[in-house]
Amino acid sequence: MAKKKSFVLRLDPDDYAALERWAADEFRSINGQLEWVIDKALKDAGRKKTKKSKDE
Repeated sequence: MAKKKSFVLRLDPDDYAALERWAADEFRSINGQLEWVIDKALKDAGRKKTKKSKDE
């Protein structure tokens, strides 16, 4: 597994509550939900390279 970078994130309490509900709805932790949101945003913006399979 790739090494992960830790950092502090400050959120508005209402945003945090909404994120908490969203994560629970998708059976993820808040951290897991944030990772998913960030990953999706980076891919959608074309700022993240996708990993190619061994066959490509």
